[in-house]
Order: sequence, then structure tokens, then C-alpha cells
Amino acid sequence: MKIANLKHLIALLLALLLMFSMLPAAFAEGGAAPAEETAGEAAQAEEAAPEKEAEPTRMQKLLKSAKENGGFLLVCLLVFAGLFLLAWLFERLLVKDRKSFSDTHYISYTAIFSTMAAVLMLLEFPLPFAPAFYKLDLSELPVMICTFYLGPVAGVVSEFVKVFLKLLLKGTSTAFVGDFANFAVGCTFVLPASVIYHARPSKKTALIGMIAGTVVMTVFGSAFNALYLIPKFAQLFHMELEKIVGMGTSVNSHITSVYTLVLYAVVPFNLLKGAVVSLLTFLLYKRISPLMHKGDDRKRSRKQEPGSAKT
Repeated sequence: MKIANLKHLIALLLALLLMFSMLPAAFAEGGAAPAEETAGEAAQAEEAAPEKEAEPTRMQKLLKSAKENGGFLLVCLLVFAGLFLLAWLFERLLVKDRKSFSDTHYISYTAIFSTMAAVLMLLEFPLPFAPAFYKLDLSELPVMICTFYLGPVAGVVSEFVKVFLKLLLKGTSTAFVGDFANFAVGCTFVLPASVIYHARPSKKTALIGMIAGTVVMTVFGSAFNALYLIPKFAQLFHMELEKIVGMGTSVNSHITSVYTLVLYAVVPFNLLKGAVVSLLTFLLYKRISPLMHKGDDRKRSRKQEPGSAKT
């Protein structure tokens, strides 16, 4: 795809940074003093109130956490760069339906789907078979539609921007570990699905791609949880692994170790998430695809008009 290069990623990230730099007040916790309060009353209240340090805003907490975990964030950025490069190579070598979009079109649609995904990421649902810290969200749905429309690179970028926006809106409670896991596991879902679909676009390959993506996400997500994520959470929150396993045992008596926690909670969690997102994507994509491709059809018709060719 002609547009799948670094300038689109840089332009998109710069646009997001500019947008959020203009809205610092959106992240402040608390509000201004009531308008009807007089200056005298405010001064008296200030004198009477005990001196205490102002509570940091969400953005200040996020920046502090970023400074404390700078090394880990650097690793996250390197992983993103690697996945971006991998998606770019797939797009160049395997994608057969490469289209040419303008920068504005590409960035606009990627930003729209990423924002939708970030909002859906805030809506989480507990599952009866998994501990409370495993919650289902449907944030991969807009990302999957985005990657089916624009290609593998857009899917990886959308995953990254989704998590970036979520951090700005809600912050992090896991020192970025959970956020990195969401990005990495999400990419193992949307990237295989996108590559298989774009290699020969059809309903059949879309379905095969999403099934393959679900399998890859389940295998990778399970190994990632067992070998890294669960031990990292135990270290982060100064908990014994047995206590985390015990949270799973309270839900399912068959969970007695990290590996049974993965088997009885993580595996069905990822299978359920992949199945639900795949089903919704399969039902929605073809219904909204004509709306997204209207601009493509107009562009092609203008190119085919007499005298539209360059001389």
C-alpha cells in the first residue's frame, strides 16, 4: 500500500499530541470554586482550611509513572516498532488488494476507529469463569474493521493509538504492564486476520483470518500470561503467586496453579473475546463497507473521466 509508511504514523501521532496538548484541563481532577462564592468567603475558607499538598491530576500521575518506568516504556516502544515493521513487510509482500488513499483519508479513518476502540476499552465486563482482574472489552472490534479497510499497518497503529488514548483518559493502574499486554495480545489477533484477508479479500478469507487470529491470540496470550504477565503482576503489587492463583480458585476449584489459571481462565477468555469480536466484525463490516468505500468509488470515477489523465 502506497500510504503504509512512517510519514502516516508520524502525522497521526503529531495530530493526537497536538489535540491533547490543547486540552490539559480535561485531565484535571476536581473543578473550580463555585461562581457565587465571594472573594472574602474564599479567603476565610483558605485561612481556616489546614494546609495540605494539592492532589496531583491524572496527567501528573501518568507522567510520574512514565518517569518511574522509563525503561519498560522504551521496551514497549521497541516492540511497537518491531510490530509496525512486521506489518509493513506483510503489507508490501503479501497484500494483494493494495489501495491508494490520501494522507487525510488514511489518518482520519485510523483516528476515528482508534478513538472508538479507546472508548470501548473503558467499558469492561467481568466473566463468571475468570478472576475479577480479567475483564472483557470489545475494543478490538473497531480495530479489526480498521485493519480490514486500510490494511495491516493501520491495525497495528490503531492498536497503539487506542492504548495511548486510554492512558490519557484513564491513566494506568498497572505501571503500563496491563496496557502493554493489551496492545501486544491485540496485535496477535488483528495482524494475522488482516494479512489473510487482504491476501485474497472475500467473506471466506475474512472468516478464516479471524479464526486464525483467535487461535494465535489464544496461544500467544496464554504463554504470555503464564511466563510473563502473571509473575510481573505479582512482583508489581508485591503479592505471592499463590494469592493470585487463589483468586482464580475462588471462582473455579480446578484452578490450583498458574498453569491451570491460564488453562481454565485465560484460554477461554481469549477464545470468547476472539469469537465475539469476529462475529460482530463479520456482521458489521459488509454493512458499513459501502459507506467507507463511497469515496474510493468517486475517486476512481474521476480518474476514468475523459481528460482527467495527466498529460
